[in-house]
Amino acid sequence: MRSYAIGDVHGHLQKLRAAHALIASDRALTGDDQAPVVHLGDLVDRGPNSRGVLDFLDQGRVEGQPWVLLRGNHDRFMQYFLRPGCKPEPRRPDLDWLSPNVGGRETLASYGVETGMHPDLAALHDAAVAAVPGGHRDLLECLLPAFRRGEVFFCHAGVRPGRALEDQVEDDLIWIRGEFLDDPRDHGALIVHGHSPVEQVTHYGNRVNLDTGAGYGGPVSAVVIEGREVFVLTENGRVPLGPVG
Repeated sequence: MRSYAIGDVHGHLQKLRAAHALIASDRALTGDDQAPVVHLGDLVDRGPNSRGVLDFLDQGRVEGQPWVLLRGNHDRFMQYFLRPGCKPEPRRPDLDWLSPNVGGRETLASYGVETGMHPDLAALHDAAVAAVPGGHRDLLECLLPAFRRGEVFFCHAGVRPGRALEDQVEDDLIWIRGEFLDDPRDHGALIVHGHSPVEQVTHYGNRVNLDTGAGYGGPVSAVVIEGREVFVLTENGRVPLGPVG
């Protein structure tokens, strides 16, 4: 059973296109044009072209591409900001999407909305809703919290250790870090995730981290998974990825 996965994008359209080009090359070699491509979330924020990223993914959705789009915490920040009442992200009500370290300002700028040009948050919210196409807002609402295929469980951040995969909750799936990252136990499937940047795609035995820091200048990484075997996709083809240690 073959699946492809793409790590955190953070508004970098050209890096996302490059990851898809690597997948297209691998498809050409396998003859498999139906294996799903799972996007692990954090599609938006920090990078220069969040609008272009959502355009690209929405167009693929319309065309019926075999793509699975998961929700990351940054995607939920944007989702909640655009809802009536401009609600905060429920897991982190203390953290503003427009804070410099989050990246919402860059996302709105990609839609032509300059955050400093509005007298208050209500006016900014109205401008954002007017600028973001309905298809993009629909896409944000339709993102999945997780996706399981065979021996692999895909999510943005990770899972709550000790809880059955079918009982995981979205707050953990898009936000968890230490409790998951530090737990060496098998979780009932190979967990493929992003959210916590690493220098290169890394296999820890019970999980694989695909977030290679696109939001901080790194690449958007792509892998192909067959059973529980993982291969990083490069311009020179597949590179087998074994567990560290």
